[in-house]
Amino acid sequence: MRPSIPFMSLVPSDEAAVRRAIDRVLARGWFILGPELEAFERAFATASGAAHAVGVGTGTDAIVLALRALGIGPGNEVITTPLSAAFSALAIVMAGATPVFADVDPDRLTIDPAAIDAAITPRTAAILPVHLYGQAADMPRIMAIAARHGLAVVEDACQAHLATCEGRPVGTFGAAAAFSFYPTKNLGALGDAGAVVTNDASLAERVRRLRNGGQTNRYEHVEMGVNSRLDEIQAAILSERLTELPAWTDERRALARRYRERLAGAPVVVPREADAGHVYHLFVVRSARRAELMAHLDARGIGTLIHYPISIPRQAAFQAFADGEGAAADRAAAEVCSLPLHPRLTKAEVDVIAETIATWRPATPAGSSG
Repeated sequence: MRPSIPFMSLVPSDEAAVRRAIDRVLARGWFILGPELEAFERAFATASGAAHAVGVGTGTDAIVLALRALGIGPGNEVITTPLSAAFSALAIVMAGATPVFADVDPDRLTIDPAAIDAAITPRTAAILPVHLYGQAADMPRIMAIAARHGLAVVEDACQAHLATCEGRPVGTFGAAAAFSFYPTKNLGALGDAGAVVTNDASLAERVRRLRNGGQTNRYEHVEMGVNSRLDEIQAAILSERLTELPAWTDERRALARRYRERLAGAPVVVPREADAGHVYHLFVVRSARRAELMAHLDARGIGTLIHYPISIPRQAAFQAFADGEGAAADRAAAEVCSLPLHPRLTKAEVDVIAETIATWRPATPAGSSG
């Protein structure tokens, strides 16, 4: 049965703007590294509170290229969270470095600064915090640790477009930040796309060179780069959608507030909003009876997903990097459930979802150990 309230729909609600963007590129006949990309890079840098933005092929590539531009690679360790999409840690491996996992704060669900401190070794070169679900990691504490140990910080902001931490835009704390424009993101393209933002002009220039095969001039390669360029059609679409992003973000926050109000007293745990700058890429609840909860919602036509059911160091691909414990991350991975939340969701639908959860009677007591 097709859910009456699907988790989300990727059918464009802004079809006229998308077609306008595509037609503009087709009429110009310039498809790679052209004026649409340059315009989007300027606009996205301004929207992100950064001096520079460099469009690349994916959010994963954005992390890889930021690390490489900082000189981080073989022989270096990068501390990151075990609770994220595996691509966060995969990017570290792609850069040639070794991921080291530091557990999450059980309340905030982002990387725990105390766990970062405990994970630092003489080989540690950088910290890669992930702003998970649209909520910023505790950047003031993380930056203090980085400064004390002389470490670079690259922010994984792939789920956190326009998010802030204590009033400051995410992506402007570290040396650089990575954003993804995968179609499901708060600012999504019609395919893969990403960007690196930074306030360092020389770092931005090196990322530009690395994304384009290490070229300084046509056919002149000064270093080993990659082919990871944000194309003109995606850039044009993103430029059109960027103008709507503040309003979409306001709507996500309003829907999240309504969820919180309606779920008060419900048999689930709603992780707290640690910072008002949360942009709610996802709205997550926790339950020790997650499978039962999801089945209850599915039977009533409500779509749900899990982000993420397996912590990264428990993935088969990362067994070589699975030293240490991630008890809080493992608990969260076993309990989190994402509810529908996107700008096309209505308040009435939020009320239906919340009421359906509130009337759920789990076979055994629900909740989370936190």
